Amino acid sequence: MLLIGIAGTELLPHEQVWLTAPGVAGVILFSRNYRDREQLLALAESIRAAAGEDFLLAVDQEGGQVQRFRTDFTRLPPLIKIGEVYDRDPAEAIKLAEEHAWVMASELRASGVDFSFAPVADLARGNAAIGTRAFHADPDVAGELIHAYVRGIHLGGMAAVLKHFPGHGSVAVDTHKAQAIDPRSLDEIRRQDLRPFLEGFSARAEAVMMAHVVYPAVDDQPAGYSRCWIQEVLREELGFQGVVISDDISMAAAGIAGGVAERVHAHLQAGCDLVLACFPEVVEQAIAAMPKPAEASMRRIAALRGAIGSTWASLLDNPQRDHFVARVTALNS
Repeated sequence: MLLIGIAGTELLPHEQVWLTAPGVAGVILFSRNYRDREQLLALAESIRAAAGEDFLLAVDQEGGQVQRFRTDFTRLPPLIKIGEVYDRDPAEAIKLAEEHAWVMASELRASGVDFSFAPVADLARGNAAIGTRAFHADPDVAGELIHAYVRGIHLGGMAAVLKHFPGHGSVAVDTHKAQAIDPRSLDEIRRQDLRPFLEGFSARAEAVMMAHVVYPAVDDQPAGYSRCWIQEVLREELGFQGVVISDDISMAAAGIAGGVAERVHAHLQAGCDLVLACFPEVVEQAIAAMPKPAEASMRRIAALRGAIGSTWASLLDNPQRDHFVARVTALNS
């Protein structure tokens, strides 16, 4: 199945055709698709009018540098700020992680969006792409905060997506721009980077996004193209039965598989349930490459649909939300 990107703030006629193509499960939204909440609600309504009520709407709304919707939404701090609180007061940081997640999730659900690609479960160890997006360098601390964050997302009526499996934080290169290679052994990755993901699984996270990183001690393919990582480690060893999602097929590190069609096929053959085609320029090729969707993937993907959420008016009338927003946004200073 595909999650596709669209060009702007309104649905174009040819994009309506894309939405009804076999194998297209939803749309991933970006800043280019957002002006304000009123426009977002109208866009969501037009997408679902074309594709059906079960069609997925997703976004990256992590906070900090990766927050696609800003006007009218709470300006969320990056997760590293919560990790810094943990070093002074662990109990307070755990509360803040849950509150940050609840604010993020409840605002999106009140705006017609099913889920965010959050939280980042990578370790904060200097990766160029991850930076302040991760909670902490210590796997135990990151794991505690991931568990709390998943709990908060669920309280907000939204599925959780852990990224980027099996861990993007311990390699320096930004996979948006170049191929990244992590030479460590599987045992070392188990001891370090996998631990926050295991905490997320114990909190019943519904999905993981795969890293475009190559771990040559395990496989010569990036993790999202690797049956070893997806089938043997994630599914069989770790017992994860949720949704497996690729990172964007347009990223530089995805090019190892070949062109657009080859990238789509490689992700699906490795075991991904959803493939991200974030840029409109590649969507038609990605749709043309899609085989008949697998029934198992379609069943798993249903878990990403958002629960019935609060209205925006009821959120604004909720004193608890005011309290959470004040506490979370204080970390921006």
